[in-house]
Amino acid sequence: MASAGERVHSVLFVCNFNAVRSPMAEGLARHFFGRSTYVQSAGVRKEEEPDPFMIAAMDELGIDASRHRCRTLDELEEYEGLSFDLIVSLTPEAHHAALELTRYLAADVEYWPTPDPTLETGTREQRMDAYRATRDWLVERVKARLR
Repeated sequence: MASAGERVHSVLFVCNFNAVRSPMAEGLARHFFGRSTYVQSAGVRKEEEPDPFMIAAMDELGIDASRHRCRTLDELEEYEGLSFDLIVSLTPEAHHAALELTRYLAADVEYWPTPDPTLETGTREQRMDAYRATRDWLVERVKARLR
């Protein structure tokens, strides 16, 4: 387990559908710390495709999220197991699921309440601004926590 001052060797980001916030966090963590930290993401529920606005926002930083495949916690556990030092939940529903996982996993859990950019309406640029704001907020959190 990795407390706030210790180096994290593996991290799992969890949100509701693994289509916007958790793949953003995963992509950012891989971009900045992928050589030193094992990074994955998952959702509580299933979504078929990653959000195109998320892909566009990540592309602006030179991070290719177009090949991201949405998956649930159950799918991740089935395919490779759930062995992480740190689980970061980004939504209330994901936080509840992460705390449930600690019944049988020895992992630290942190809750980063992350704005949902999908709630933004308006022009394409207004919607992109919401995705950029969420992305930029995650950049700061990921850099501060995983350094």
